[in-house]
Amino acid sequence: MKEPLEFTVKHFSELTPWELYEIIKTRFEIFVIEQHVICEDLDDRDKEAIHVFCRNEAGRVTGYLRVFWNDENAGVAQIGRVVTLEHGRGIGGALLKKGVEVAEKQLHARSIYLHSQQYCTGYYAKEGFKIVSDVFIEDEIPHVEMVKQL
Repeated sequence: MKEPLEFTVKHFSELTPWELYEIIKTRFEIFVIEQHVICEDLDDRDKEAIHVFCRNEAGRVTGYLRVFWNDENAGVAQIGRVVTLEHGRGIGGALLKKGVEVAEKQLHARSIYLHSQQYCTGYYAKEGFKIVSDVFIEDEIPHVEMVKQL
C-alpha cells in the first residue's frame, strides 16, 4: 500500500528560499526541458498565489500547482502551473484534489478555471472539470479552457 502523500500549502510570503528554489527548479525541468515551452514562467502571479506541493525522500518537489484568484468578485479561482516530476505514484490525482480543496476551503471560490493542455483534459475531467472553449494554441501547445463548479 502506498503511503499517503503529504502536501505543503503556503502563500508566497510563507515560502522559504529553499522551497521557492525547488518549485522553480521543478517547473523549469518540466516546462522547459521536458516540454520545450519557452514562456514567462515567473509572471508575478506567484506573489499572490497559494502554492501546493509535495516532496520525495530526497527533498525534490515532485508535484506542484498554484491557486490564485482569476476573478475574486465573481468567486472564480484559477489553478495553474500543474506539474508532476515522478509519474505512476498517484501524485497528479492527489495534487489536483488538494488544489481544488484549497480553492474551495481557503479562497471560498464558487468555481475554478484553468488552461489544460489538450492531451491532459481527461486528468482534469476526473476531478469534475468541463471543457468550456474551443482548442487554442498557447506556448505552441494546443490547450482548452476548463471550469469546475463548486
